[in-house]
Amino acid sequence: MSKIIDLNTFADGALSERANVELQKILENIHDPNTDAKKTRKLTLTITLSADDKRDVVLTNVVAKSTLAPAKPIESKLIMDMDNKGKITGAELKSGIKGQTYIDVDAEEIKDDLGTKIINFKN
Repeated sequence: MSKIIDLNTFADGALSERANVELQKILENIHDPNTDAKKTRKLTLTITLSADDKRDVVLTNVVAKSTLAPAKPIESKLIMDMDNKGKITGAELKSGIKGQTYIDVDAEEIKDDLGTKIINFKN
């Protein structure tokens, strides 16, 4: 079978160039530790062809598209409560268990379960 087009030089090299741009995105997505390494990624090259009425000239469009893995979900917990007006409110639970204190290693402080109040055991 004879070669109709050379994919490396087709559309002045744009097909190959766009495929490489999308491949770079995929490789960066695989390298990102926030994504699941085992999820599949996809590179799709689409060449759309349409002829004129005489059928002697064909217009082509080239599209390269990548499908990446999404970032892994991040889990956190909210403590539900009511404010002084009876309206539902919430705050992020920092300690792991409602009402439990925890040590903020970065700040070197003992804090309440929301991480908002510093607890001083010396007093």
